Amino acid sequence: MKNVIDSLWDDYQTTHFLFTQRLSDDFPFAIVTAHNPLGTRLSPSQNRLLDRQLQSKIQQYNRPYRALVGATPDLSHMEKSWAIFIDKEQAVELGREFNQYAIYYVNRGLISLIACLDTIKPEVAMGAFNHRLRLVYELPECGHIRDE
Repeated sequence: MKNVIDSLWDDYQTTHFLFTQRLSDDFPFAIVTAHNPLGTRLSPSQNRLLDRQLQSKIQQYNRPYRALVGATPDLSHMEKSWAIFIDKEQAVELGREFNQYAIYYVNRGLISLIACLDTIKPEVAMGAFNHRLRLVYELPECGHIRDE
């Protein structure tokens, strides 16, 4: 039987990303969320508070960033996230600060899943980012998540 971290790690590898605009492949960027730290499902208001704290921290980098939503392929679970033009080490540290198991990093159009906490999980190459990108007119509200 899989433990919780193994199950989450598998789920993370199926994530799709909802954006309102394409991002250039010319510059690497991280995708980080503050929602549901350490896999614990929080209320929408708790997640919004953490998201505001994350956005405030992101603004301190003085680098471009964009809102997005990370979601399961069927959109049954969605988490507000941020694409941030910072290096991989900064992104992992930011993920750690917000108690995330992992962050995503996109470089030259390829996306990787990278563990933030001290685990034995190696970095996972997930292929072309554009295959996981869904352009939407506006980002959905992430507070209404169906139970699994």
